[in-house]
Amino acid sequence: MTRRVCVGLGDRSYDVVVGAGAVAELASLVPSSVRRIALITQTGVPVDIGPHLPKGVSVSRHVVGNGEEHKTLATIERLCDEFAAAGITRNDMVVGVGGGMITDVAGFAAASWHRGIRVVHVSTTLVGMIDAAIGGKTGVNIAAGKNLVGAFWQPSGVICDTSHLASLPEREQRCGRGEMAKYHFLTGDDLLALDLDSRVARCVEIKAEVVAADERESGRRAVLNYGHTLGHALEIATSFRLAHGEAVAVGMMFAAHLAKALGRIDSARVARHREVIVGHYGLSVEVPRDVKRASLLELMKHDKKAVDGLTFVLDSGSGIQTVHDVSERAVHEAFDALSVP
Repeated sequence: MTRRVCVGLGDRSYDVVVGAGAVAELASLVPSSVRRIALITQTGVPVDIGPHLPKGVSVSRHVVGNGEEHKTLATIERLCDEFAAAGITRNDMVVGVGGGMITDVAGFAAASWHRGIRVVHVSTTLVGMIDAAIGGKTGVNIAAGKNLVGAFWQPSGVICDTSHLASLPEREQRCGRGEMAKYHFLTGDDLLALDLDSRVARCVEIKAEVVAADERESGRRAVLNYGHTLGHALEIATSFRLAHGEAVAVGMMFAAHLAKALGRIDSARVARHREVIVGHYGLSVEVPRDVKRASLLELMKHDKKAVDGLTFVLDSGSGIQTVHDVSERAVHEAFDALSVP
């Protein structure tokens, strides 16, 4: 049985369909005016959407390379050239099928083509289902940082078919658990006490509520970036040897130490972070030994939240909050706690 979670954005509201077999509901998310669909995916993605599309809709297939090195403006340009060749019009639709990288790229390509056409995401990974595919943040990487070029472009709907999760490699499972642990700290919910479908749906509900309150990250939505400031820097510094959710797990532990250095939380709360991230979610909080703090610090200065000095999303007695103009002294104290050279 599937369930629907609404992302409430007025006349741009849309449903996220969650559950085993949810892809069978894809046709309900495709407007009758659509005649062509540009399918963006990667090789090896085990989902065939063809049987679940409305009759009479033609599909062009557009393949993005595997790996973050393909999450670039050059890829967006190539996709748009392919859209032109396929005759994709303003009334047509993009469907992104894959993990978080694909939904980021597909969303940005849809936002760019004819200054914006409809897009539906069919998410195939845990991190995509509970985070990347929802909320309309799209983008690609440049040398200066991760996701620095993009657009806010809400999808027309999202499919989270949980039947695909059992076959995910362990590393992809860890990535999802990294993002799921983030929701634990945002809400205090014991998500691991729920069955898989309920767990995914609850994460979607949490994100949907935050996005509806702050679509363009002018305030509250920034809390969804808990652990991401150092996390994004670690991804780049390791040439993506650390995957997103793995890096976010380390970033949350770093954020806990930084919050303590700033007097926002006590040692017991830091210990609770380790208990949840390592003990409950089975994730590592170690920074690779070949990564130096100087490079991480420079990368964090270019984080997209850094509009007023070093900016982090940090815990406190009043919950998770955005903190601007954080001193480098406190950052180094947090690095010391994680033994970063």
